[in-house]
Formats: sequence, C-alpha cells, structure tokens
Amino acid sequence: MNLITNKSIVLIGGAGFIGHNLALTLKKAGARVTIIDSLHVNSLLSFASSNYDEENRDLYYRIINQRLDLLREADIPVNVQDARDYNMLCHLLTEINPEVIIHLAAVAHANKSNKDPYSTFDHSSRTLENMLDNARNKQLNIKRFIYFSSSMVYGSFKGGMVTEEAVCEPLGIYGALKYGGEKLVIAYNQVFEVPYTIVRPSALYGQRCVSRRVGQIFIENARKGVPLKISGDGSDRLDFTYIEDLSNGIVKILENESSENQVFNITYGESRSIKDMIEIIEEHFPGIEVQYLPKDKLMPERGTLCVDKAKKLIGYEPQFPLERGFVDYIKWYKEIFK
Repeated sequence: MNLITNKSIVLIGGAGFIGHNLALTLKKAGARVTIIDSLHVNSLLSFASSNYDEENRDLYYRIINQRLDLLREADIPVNVQDARDYNMLCHLLTEINPEVIIHLAAVAHANKSNKDPYSTFDHSSRTLENMLDNARNKQLNIKRFIYFSSSMVYGSFKGGMVTEEAVCEPLGIYGALKYGGEKLVIAYNQVFEVPYTIVRPSALYGQRCVSRRVGQIFIENARKGVPLKISGDGSDRLDFTYIEDLSNGIVKILENESSENQVFNITYGESRSIKDMIEIIEEHFPGIEVQYLPKDKLMPERGTLCVDKAKKLIGYEPQFPLERGFVDYIKWYKEIFK
C-alpha cells in the first residue's frame, strides 16, 4: 500500500528552496500538497521590496517566480500567510485539514542568523511553536509532524563522521535554535503524543536556490568571471547533498511507518572538500581565479553525516554524488542565462 497517495500534506514555508522542490516531488508521488508561506523570508516580497540591496536581485526575483510558476502548473495551492500569526494559522489549518505537517519555516542561513538573532528566532522558533500547538489539536488528527533541523546541530564533528546518536554541541545562533527546535518537537510528543520525524540535512544545493549557499555563490561568481572566495584553505569537508536526494528521502519517511518518532540524517552520506567543488567549477568555467580568506571562527569543523540508519529503517538510497548533482546544477544555471 502506498502511504503517500492522496495524503493531505501541508508545508509551512513551502515556497522556499527546499519547500517548492519537495512539494513538487510529493505531488508527483500522489499526495495532496498545500503550501503556507509568507513569501517574505528570502522570497518574493523581500526581493520585490525597494529596500532590498543585492546585486543579483533581478536574477533571484526571476528564479522565485519560476518556483511559483512550477507550483501553479502542478496545481499546488500557495496560501500567502505569515506563520507567526497564530489565529490565522489555526483558521487555515482547519480548512486544509492535513494529515502531515512539514515545518520548513526558518531563516535558512547561519551567517544571517548570527547577524540578526531576533528575526531568526521570530521566523524559526515562533513559527515552530505555533505549528506544534496546532498539531496537538485532536480535531486536526495530525499523523506526523516533520521538522527540518540541520547538520549544524552537531557543532564540530568528532572524527569526521557523525551518527544521529552523536552528542550535539551547536556553535552559533542558527545551530542552537535548530537544536532547541528538535527538543521542542520531542517535548510535544512526550506531553501531547504528537508523532514526529526530525530531519537533519547538510550543505544542500540545487535548482532555484536564492539562499546564497556556497555552491550557488561559486557558480554565480564563476559565470561573471569574479574570483571565487574561500573561507580557509579549501580542505574543509561538507556532506554536499543534492535537493533531489533530500526530497526522495522525505518520500521514504512518509512511505515507512518505522520513521515515526525518529531522527534521521538525510544527506548524500559522504563528505567532500571545498576544493573538490572548486575543481568541478574549474572544469566548466576554465581560468577562474580562486582566493583564500581567513576562516570564519563560528564555522564548525564538519564532515560526513552517516545515513546508515535511514538506509536500514526506510530504504533511503542517495543517488547524486557531487560529480552528478553539482554538474546538473551548473547546467541548469547555464540554461537560464541562454
């Protein structure tokens, strides 16, 4: 039996990079998908504002409209609503009557979080508490609450690899709020029996991202002939994860009841160095200059997130090593500039 077919799923913050890709994958798998998003955080309204100052503003505005066009073509409703508004959220969720809540709303960038902790708390923790309080409403009968956490909850990896059982020692505002969010989700399960799954992704990249993630910045700078700036000597390792692997991992979570009340690393499952990513860039943009800068003291030492638990319990099988996923991402960027 397909546990996704015709299942009502609501994505909070679902018009973002992760959310819209995930919504399209879930709809293709047969789910009834609805999005709730303010379109404000790193989205349409912020880029449309005359106060926004960013050299790639026109590009990002176009990419965000591509997201919305794809959602419209897939017949996925987008409810423009701020998840910080508890009363309106209650009203919307009663109308939608979802079986699954996927919570994505957040300021999805560690550096931005450290610079503006109040806004990060407001858009991450406040929205999470609102959703959890709705999830405990027995009239809604929520069968699963999926919370998107982050590899940043681990802090610096000990030994270059972490499992879900590793002690979490987050560094900085972003990781601390994500870990606090995990604890709040678990607490709502303990007190109100809200079924949950916590997902820890890592170093995501892929089409239609405007979050200024490392791979995105490299491609955009290389396209313009601007030197690539690296924090450190390039030996730092990250578990780079293509968005399609992550989306397929969520499908596996929803297909398997054994994922209930579990924490999963959903990544590629193999760390690669920043230099590895640069070498791929150099193949597609010959002659690009690379500059090395002092390392950010708030950036933890990371590596591989072990995905053995996800493979064993839900049959997760990532398909996109950097040589495949990142090359697809570069080709997509070249296509949109034709």
